[in-house]
Amino acid sequence: MSRSAAAFLLAGVFALSASAQAEIKKVPARYTSPASGAEMYASYCASCHGPKGQGDGPVAAHLKTPVPDLTQLSKQNKGVFPKERVGQVIRGEAGVQTHGLREMPVWGPFFRTMNNSQEPVVRIRVANLTQYLESLQAK
Repeated sequence: MSRSAAAFLLAGVFALSASAQAEIKKVPARYTSPASGAEMYASYCASCHGPKGQGDGPVAAHLKTPVPDLTQLSKQNKGVFPKERVGQVIRGEAGVQTHGLREMPVWGPFFRTMNNSQEPVVRIRVANLTQYLESLQAK
């Protein structure tokens, strides 16, 4: 990735992280298929969580709160992937305690704006992204 592309990506992620939930419509983001958890992860999550979900994305070092290693979610939950909890975090419904400070963008409202408020499509996006995160779990 070129320096200018990396700088643009970094600026975009910082802008999204800093935006209030109500202002999420103002931040452009690439459209992704609701059917592809991998595509959504690469577009919306990897800049902070890293390509393999280990919390080592290019933006992670610039955040105040350490970025969670998403490959350890099952291990931290007695070997069971916390599917419901992960979906709640993605949607912005989970409490702040488990995700640290709310530097992570709330994707539920963003997904709604992307799909003209079609809640069934939002649910599909969250389910497929959650399923992809489950596939990243350390064995």
